Amino acid sequence: QLQVVESGGGLVQPGGSLRLSCTASDEDTLDLDDYVIGWFRQAPGKEREGISCISTRDSGIYYVDSVKGRFTISSDHTRNTVYLQMNSLKLEDTGIYFCAFDSNYYCAPVVLDRPSLFGFWGQGTPVTVSS
Repeated sequence: QLQVVESGGGLVQPGGSLRLSCTASDEDTLDLDDYVIGWFRQAPGKEREGISCISTRDSGIYYVDSVKGRFTISSDHTRNTVYLQMNSLKLEDTGIYFCAFDSNYYCAPVVLDRPSLFGFWGQGTPVTVSS
């Protein structure tokens, strides 16, 4: 059973930066190439939305328009970790950030737009952008 843990959230001023980490572990050998990994966020009172995904087996990376140019997703296979570097943070970036894995899909807008497709989720890490 895949276990997923996010970290790196916190309180930051507008214009600041944070780097989120998402680390996966499994009782069997884990290869990030076997998965699509998505970052999602849920703002207070709103539905969970996908913001970025990566699938290294096809070099797929995607960002939604609201974070494009500010956020960067990357992976470190030696650490089974996916990162989300968030720069130029805005008030509207506030929320709980989740990462999720699934082995059945590739990174694509139609996949990221459907959180229910992802089978393995972390508990989330909170990000608060406030002055």
